[in-house]
Parts: sequence; C-alpha cells; structure tokens
Amino acid sequence: MMHDVKIKKLKLLPDERGFLMEMLRCDDEVFKDFGQVYITGCARGIAKAWHYHKEQTDNFVCVYGRALVVLCDLRDGSPTYGVSEEYLIEGPPPTLTLPLKGEGRVGGEGNILLQIPPFVVHGFTAYECDDARIINIPTLPYKYEKPDEYRYPWNSEEIPYKWPPYVTRGG
Repeated sequence: MMHDVKIKKLKLLPDERGFLMEMLRCDDEVFKDFGQVYITGCARGIAKAWHYHKEQTDNFVCVYGRALVVLCDLRDGSPTYGVSEEYLIEGPPPTLTLPLKGEGRVGGEGNILLQIPPFVVHGFTAYECDDARIINIPTLPYKYEKPDEYRYPWNSEEIPYKWPPYVTRGG
C-alpha cells in the first residue's frame, strides 16, 4: 500500500428500515482535523483527474455507485515514489465481490474511507455504473482566494497511469 495512505473499513448496520453507516468520527485513529464536507460526482467514461493538495488531507467515502479512485505518489523522498494504485470503493450496501486484478491494484475494498495525504496526486471515475458519488471530508476548508489545489490534465504523460479504455475524457 502507498506510504501514508490509510483505509478505514466502514461498518454497515442494516435493519428492517434500511441501514446506517458511520464515515468518520473525531475519535477514529485516522481522524486528523475537520475542514468541511462536500459531495462530488462523476459519470462513467469521464475521469475527474488529476489534482493534489500541499496542505490538506482528503477522506473519500463512496456513497453511491462504484468509484475507481487512482492515487499516484509523486512525493520526493517517499518510499513509494512513482507508484500508482487503484482503489475500488462503493456506496452502501456493498455488492462487489471480485477484486480487481493486476499489479499496483488494491481491489474490492467495498465500504471504506480512503485517506489521501498531501502531495499524492489523485482522481476518480465511475466504475461499472452510470455515475459514482463521493463524500469528501478534507482536513481544511476550501480557500476561494487561494485554493490548495494543483492540477494535471486527466491524460497527462507525467502521471504513470493509463485510465481504462472506457474513460475517454477528463473533467
């Protein structure tokens, strides 16, 4: 697993009325700080990529569909420098049983919180569904005057990752 990336397995509590699933608590081992909460979505065939932050840590939870989240470590001095990893996360209730196959892939995570540290480049797309929606709980609020967001094009040659063939454009 990529250096400093953390996963918290989420517990789904179903009952006759539906379900409950906690995402992040201030007493969790992975909790760092609270900045804000927002939801982002992506349609199948579009990569919402690439970007990274210098200060904030992201905490991704898929709440609808399935999201293929890709991380690339371009941090100087990192023990996993140059490594790209795929994480398949999905909204409740979990339905995926087959993990992804291939080198550098960590598949079939299901209901998890994926913590992405500063300077790790990331993006996502919907996987085997029409769209995926992710709740992000970053450690810092968005700064409209000076955003902590640095971008690469979705198909950048500088990122050692090629999106699956069904991904035909970025956003």
